Amino acid sequence: MKLRIAVWAVVGAFVVTLWSAYFMAVYPSLHGLTLTLLCLTCPIALIRHYPMSVYVVLLTNAATYAAAGALIETIWRQFKSSHRISN
Repeated sequence: MKLRIAVWAVVGAFVVTLWSAYFMAVYPSLHGLTLTLLCLTCPIALIRHYPMSVYVVLLTNAATYAAAGALIETIWRQFKSSHRISN
């Protein structure tokens, strides 16, 4: 389970890396679908009025994805064990 949570954290860091590359290449004004996708995939972006370094955002997003992954993996294990008992 620890490996899966680490994978979730790496995915969170990768999402920040992709967004950073996108903004360095294009730097659009944030509106519409772009802003919605950013807020859904990188929740720390909701606090965009405060200056933050990319590293802080990267670590925060990795921690957010790791916490979400831990929750999902725990629920998944409970579901699998209850499903095995009922069968």
